[in-house]
Amino acid sequence: MFLIEMIYMGENSEPIFLIDSNILVYAYDITHPAKHEKAKILLEKCWRKQKKYAISSQNLAEFFVIITQKVPSPLSIEEAEQIIKDIASFPYWRIIHYDEQTILKAIFYYKKTKKHFWDSLIAATMLQHGIVHICTENIGDFKNFSELQIVNPLV
Repeated sequence: MFLIEMIYMGENSEPIFLIDSNILVYAYDITHPAKHEKAKILLEKCWRKQKKYAISSQNLAEFFVIITQKVPSPLSIEEAEQIIKDIASFPYWRIIHYDEQTILKAIFYYKKTKKHFWDSLIAATMLQHGIVHICTENIGDFKNFSELQIVNPLV
């Protein structure tokens, strides 16, 4: 059963936002300085315990591949591994996971929206955990999911 209520965390009942892989990559990749600075400032709010964020295990896996293999100045495997360990152990990050029911829901979304399966899986994982807000540069990847509220923090 998928949750349809919004999950709120923090003292002032702000909604929790899922940080998409691209935002996490920009926070650690300096190739695009303006995007890097905005993403870094966004994540610093979490590291300073001012804001709680969610991230899916899929986002962490995507981050690892992109930051170690696909950016012009890749991080070492050890650096990327340490970032993931830091996120996993920090209480202001909520890591969400998917299961077989989430995959079936993602297939339903994939057929319905004709979007990439991996984006459908992120959307299904979010909704399964009651998260309806996402920070992403790729607004088009999620705009067909009417339940989601999408913010591009890099504009």
